[in-house]
Amino acid sequence: MTTRTRGRRGVGRQVLRGLVAVDVALAVHAAVNGALLRTPAADPPATDDRVRVVVPARDEAHQIGGCLDALAAQTGVAHLQVVVVDDGSTDSTADLARDRGATVLPADPPRDGWLGKPNACAQGAAGAADVDVLVFVDADVRLAPHAVAAAVHLLRAHDLDLVSPWPRQLAVTPAERLVQPLQQWLWATLLPLRAAERSPRPSLAAANGQFLVVDRAAYERAGGHGAVRDEVLEDIALLRAVKRAGGRGVVVDGSTLAATRMYEDWPALAAGYEKSLWAALGGSPAGSLAAAAALTALHVVPR
Repeated sequence: MTTRTRGRRGVGRQVLRGLVAVDVALAVHAAVNGALLRTPAADPPATDDRVRVVVPARDEAHQIGGCLDALAAQTGVAHLQVVVVDDGSTDSTADLARDRGATVLPADPPRDGWLGKPNACAQGAAGAADVDVLVFVDADVRLAPHAVAAAVHLLRAHDLDLVSPWPRQLAVTPAERLVQPLQQWLWATLLPLRAAERSPRPSLAAANGQFLVVDRAAYERAGGHGAVRDEVLEDIALLRAVKRAGGRGVVVDGSTLAATRMYEDWPALAAGYEKSLWAALGGSPAGSLAAAAALTALHVVPR
């Protein structure tokens, strides 16, 4: 073996040790975040806050009934409105929602520069001067009976303007089990939760629009969904807008409050992540390659 070969191998071992050290550090950080993650009360106090739940829905006839049944079963919220924004459905979503007593608002088509979900959410939140808290829930989410009360309690008890209870992600197929944990893994390993909660920096933000709870006044100061009208990841963008307006918010443990199964097969899963990850990386091929290389280096090479 030549000196040059031994030198290359020595450098390789040093690089590998460095990657292992970073991998371990990230795992430790995730464990610390797990210990610091704010957890909702199992038996939260009742709230006097006036709450409006907005459910944006497009062709959700197979989901809307279960979502609204869970909302009808909420406890500890004396003043609760439920608004379903029918976002151009071609099925019986609107009729099923009305049958369950929800207020159904037909969404106007998105104006120039608006994407569909921010447009629907903005219309559902409009005219909410008599509301203290806005809750955004996707139609495929099932809330526990204490979910809204517990989320509002977290919001008020910690003087926050936005909380994002991360629902339990139901994964059935091997593809789901492989990919779905990446969502939580990303913010758990990379985002210092308590620092993010205190910091006004918009870059320190993680949120999940499947279940999002925001103080109505803070929402309006931030510009509401109008401030994130063209964002694919409108949930993270909304938290960033709240921070820019002087508010505070953070992701919290929602595993006991809500559950959802986002995708039921590989094509749907691949399409969903293609859209969201592309947006998260700024729509940049170079950014995508760099992220793939970094993940491979940290979590494949050391193994």
